[in-house]
Amino acid sequence: MKDGIVATYPSLDENIKTDIAIMGAGVSGALTAYYLRNSGFDVAVFDRRHAGMGSTAASTAFLQYEIDTPLTKLSAYVGKQNAVKSYRLCRKAIYDIESICKKLEPAFDFSIRPSLHYASFKKHRGELYNEYVMRREHGFNAEWLEAADVNKIFGLDAPGAIFSADGGEVDAYMLTHALLGAFRHEGHTIFSNTTISDISHERRGVTLTTATGHTIKAKKLVIACGYESQKYVPKKIAEIHATYALVSEPVREDLLWHKNSLMWETATPYMYFRIADKNRILLGGKDDFFHNPQIRDARIKRKTEMLIHSFSQKMRHINLKADFSWAGAFGVTKDGLPYIGAIPERPHTYFALGYGGNGITFSVIAAEIIRDMLLKKKNENAHLFDFNR
Repeated sequence: MKDGIVATYPSLDENIKTDIAIMGAGVSGALTAYYLRNSGFDVAVFDRRHAGMGSTAASTAFLQYEIDTPLTKLSAYVGKQNAVKSYRLCRKAIYDIESICKKLEPAFDFSIRPSLHYASFKKHRGELYNEYVMRREHGFNAEWLEAADVNKIFGLDAPGAIFSADGGEVDAYMLTHALLGAFRHEGHTIFSNTTISDISHERRGVTLTTATGHTIKAKKLVIACGYESQKYVPKKIAEIHATYALVSEPVREDLLWHKNSLMWETATPYMYFRIADKNRILLGGKDDFFHNPQIRDARIKRKTEMLIHSFSQKMRHINLKADFSWAGAFGVTKDGLPYIGAIPERPHTYFALGYGGNGITFSVIAAEIIRDMLLKKKNENAHLFDFNR
């Protein structure tokens, strides 16, 4: 609503050939396209909606290196070395996004922000402190704050918190359009309102057929359709949940907190909030552990009230009033990590599935890995996110 339709792209109305077809013109597809734009391939992007109007438009763009699974727990799933490497890659991705934004013409708005991960209840304090210790052991820039310090510095009631230096914020919708604009400037093509109704895997590539009967012959296919990509994978790899968010009316600047930090809690599902433009507060959470669009949308009003109530219990000095609210869907994997790469059931096809609360940072990682795969370069991190882990 704030930015409207930034750019329009035509629908496909003829049969075409391309080296690489990318399904999905959200932030995942746009980042992959951006990474491939100067790789020597002819690349085309397709989306059944307008660009950026799927999950990207609903994104709260909370950029953290911490994934939904704490480092201590992730170590139990994938081993300490792989867990630490995954966290480091997410941290690197934040600064990669900053670098990309500086290179875009004109340079795109990006802000480095610290984050505060606070204990929701006293019983969470011990586990969160152990998380802090493990992060420090492996070189993450974090400090522990006791309850009194959390209240003094942030005006927040919590029994303890980790204050991390490495975080960021960006407008995911506008970034998607900036990336696609740079991609198109290099001579590649983008098609909106183009539904892929069939995918045929052949010996030398793939043939995509649209709902209007046109065909796209490509040597390689990248599927970057977010949670909607699940239908192209023969096994269930994620649960689809519903999430809720709101943007407040503008708040007095003197009521805002330390360094405009990203704020999130240990409860499941967790509440999170940050400062949006013009001193508005962007607040999200109260997830449902299922996804039904009709039920989800009918709950927006009630979930908005619940979010405001929970926020007021933590930040008592701010009288929050919702201005806009919405709901979205997102995929959750067992270990909290994304799925990136190929599966034998779909030859010549690569997946960029940035599930969980770190969809944007995961998308940067996916774009790098898939670029290297298409260029037949070894990527030492690909095994962390493959489908056989």
